Amino acid sequence: MKKWIVIALAAVVVVVAVVLALRSGGAGSDAERYEFVEVTRGDLENIITSTGTLSAVGTVEVGTQVSGTVSHVLVDYNESVTAGQVLAVLDTTMLSASVRDARASVMRTKALSEQADRELVRAYELFNDKLISDAEFEDIGTNAKSAEASLLSAAASLDRTVANLSYAVIRSPIDGTVIMRSVEPGQTVAASFSTPTLFIIAEDLSEMEIRALVDESDIGQIIEGQSVHFTVEAYIDEEFNGTVRQVWLQPQTVQNVVNYTVVIDAANEEGLLYPGMTATVDFMIDEVRDVLLVPNAALRFQPSESMIEEFRSAMQERMKDMPDSERQKMGAGRGGGSDVAGADEHGSPGNGQGTGSGAGLGSGSGMGGGNAFGDAARLWYLDEEGKLNVARVRTGATDGRVTEIMDGRGITEGTNAITKVNEEDSSRSSNPLSSAMRRRR
Repeated sequence: MKKWIVIALAAVVVVVAVVLALRSGGAGSDAERYEFVEVTRGDLENIITSTGTLSAVGTVEVGTQVSGTVSHVLVDYNESVTAGQVLAVLDTTMLSASVRDARASVMRTKALSEQADRELVRAYELFNDKLISDAEFEDIGTNAKSAEASLLSAAASLDRTVANLSYAVIRSPIDGTVIMRSVEPGQTVAASFSTPTLFIIAEDLSEMEIRALVDESDIGQIIEGQSVHFTVEAYIDEEFNGTVRQVWLQPQTVQNVVNYTVVIDAANEEGLLYPGMTATVDFMIDEVRDVLLVPNAALRFQPSESMIEEFRSAMQERMKDMPDSERQKMGAGRGGGSDVAGADEHGSPGNGQGTGSGAGLGSGSGMGGGNAFGDAARLWYLDEEGKLNVARVRTGATDGRVTEIMDGRGITEGTNAITKVNEEDSSRSSNPLSSAMRRRR
């Protein structure tokens, strides 16, 4: 008798062990059917990257309007100057001689003009006494006016030579800093055809600007007032901030690519940024903090037929325990159909309008084909009980790698979203001929 009791107990133990093994193996196989990514919480930045050149705000090129030899240069690179300060002086020998010559010309023409006026007075008296003809009187009057015009011309020439003499002393037009000096004492400058640039003065180096070229495919996302982060090679670990001031409408074509110039304001209070530096610019299109993030691979996932059938069966089981009023609401949400495959795990009707028995979940529409980046998408996952489930989510910002989940019932930090069905399950469930082949056997 005891022998049979021992055998019965052993059989019970074996049965229990087999059942436990099958349960654990089934749960493990469900997890092994899929590949997952984890929903995390963090920060996301969607950026457009470009490059540009730093330059000082309010730079002035200082040149010379007269030709000559530079006799003195009184400032050097990086010197601070004030408006009216002397920067350089040209040799004034020839200019001073021109002034003296112009003054002599004025004196000569003035004497001739005074003589012409006296002759005109005498001619007037003779003309009244009928001693000269009308023609002779008119000629004398013309000579007097011509002498007066010559005097005015000589005076203008004197003013011009005096001004040229003053231009030999080159002064700063603004308060600022000398950032470029291209002249040395003894150098000859010629201003006959164009004004040579001798100095470049930056008005305020505490404020810089960047002119960055942005591709035409991205320019629509750039707006005035947008935040900008940028780096320069000199301080590779330092990040600087700026603001978009203006977008120029004039395009530039570089290697057959249309670009637009974006002007960015950047503070330089510490003086780390120099004119001419190349800046790598990141335009902040979207910037969100402490949000749910899901890799985009999960949003692109397309469920297999077996997954759709499994979810449909689970929803039918859930609906058996629901009140009639709830089932009617779900039916109305699906347009009066009886299929429950369009509902999520909370009993909310789906918005898919697929055809056939898989309405709401069929491929090409509804849950099967409704995954997209933008306002709405679907996430397939295993819930806390290890059962297959799907959730409608509203997506937000994306950087091309991960996307913000703005609203998604059932989706929390740590949720394992499905990205792929393993090869064995995929071939078994998605092949439309597999079931027919099994039936023939």
